[in-house]
Amino acid sequence: MRKFSIKAGDEVAVISGAHKGQKGTVKKVQRDKDRVIIEGVHVLKKAVRKSAQHAEGGIIDIDGSIHISNVKLITKSAPRKKPQ
Repeated sequence: MRKFSIKAGDEVAVISGAHKGQKGTVKKVQRDKDRVIIEGVHVLKKAVRKSAQHAEGGIIDIDGSIHISNVKLITKSAPRKKPQ
């Protein structure tokens, strides 16, 4: 497994690609795919059916992933304490 310096909660900037110049907070790191999901940077539209979570159904916005090589770390999140 690769080790990344970017973790969930860090603030990053996109340095290349279609979303170059945008900044945001990392929601999730997908280590197996070498991708990160950043809040409000790569927003996709998704059609959903009516369900308990989405009573109306319709089209919702979700955050898409960006390859980890296209982002640069700006600010690290607060260090997390490991459970004992």
